[in-house]
Amino acid sequence: QVPVVESGGGLVQPGGSLRLSCEASGARLDAYAVGWSRQGPGKEREEIACIGSGGKNTYYSDSVKGRFTISRDKTKSTVNLQMESLKVEDTAVYYCAAASFVRNFGGSLSCSFDSWGQGTQVTVSP
Repeated sequence: QVPVVESGGGLVQPGGSLRLSCEASGARLDAYAVGWSRQGPGKEREEIACIGSGGKNTYYSDSVKGRFTISRDKTKSTVNLQMESLKVEDTAVYYCAAASFVRNFGGSLSCSFDSWGQGTQVTVSP
């Protein structure tokens, strides 16, 4: 429903960092919870992070928690994903989307999505 564009992907060595950005294409993300997912070669899509419209409540998958940080810049209506301590297994196409449904329990979100963007490639290789 809300077209988005991902950017910031690239090639990085293990242990390195990368910052991805998600912005609306012809719309604004301010009113939506926004999430990131990824799909590696031969793997199923994995939702890895979500942030509420207020920029406070979040969700992280166990695979990225402690290494990735999702945030939003409301002045630009963008959502970012800061990735640290990258591993080879983090190699994937990373997607973002506005949430179609979100539940909140004590600050921990459960987000659902309908339309992911085209994605940005992240390759972690020595």
